[in-house]
Amino acid sequence: MEITAAMVKELRQKTGAGVLACREALEANDGDIEKAIKFLREKGTAVAEKKSGRSTKDGIIASYIHAGNRIGVMLEVNCETDFVARTDEFKNLVMDIAMQIAAKRPLYVKREDVPQDIIEKERSILKTQALNEGKPERVIDKIIEGRLEKFFANVCLLEQEFIKDPDKTIGSLITEKIATIGENIVVRRFVRYELGEEI
Repeated sequence: MEITAAMVKELRQKTGAGVLACREALEANDGDIEKAIKFLREKGTAVAEKKSGRSTKDGIIASYIHAGNRIGVMLEVNCETDFVARTDEFKNLVMDIAMQIAAKRPLYVKREDVPQDIIEKERSILKTQALNEGKPERVIDKIIEGRLEKFFANVCLLEQEFIKDPDKTIGSLITEKIATIGENIVVRRFVRYELGEEI
């Protein structure tokens, strides 16, 4: 059976796994989405889920200065052991995340970090927009929720499309690395500076 891009996209949306992992799962299960989900869970993604609760007290603090010296990022990414923190694979992941922060300006690591008053303010703006567009009252709540998802995908690092591979989010990139490295990985915090901002 031919595995289409739409099938891969659907599986990615349901699992958060990477494009290659989804394609492999679909090929191994003749395009059956439910079987492919089970396949992914039994494989690396399940490994990542198991590790997600484990303590991450090691890691590195890294910095990235963008070409031209106008944008800088400092971030802390944690893992379980010093051994993993010193590997090139882990360091490359951290540098990819730093470049993502420089390029895409996230405000928070994950949606749980967004203050409730900011969410309510955004919800109010989205409702006003929908009403001004003449949307029927019965569908406004669905429209707001859909647009709120786009808001989270814009301001939350883990939900942003990865700049090097838009088929992945930063969250799914980290999940893949957890599965391959074998340790839990957590983006703890970051700061982004841009020359002249707030002047």
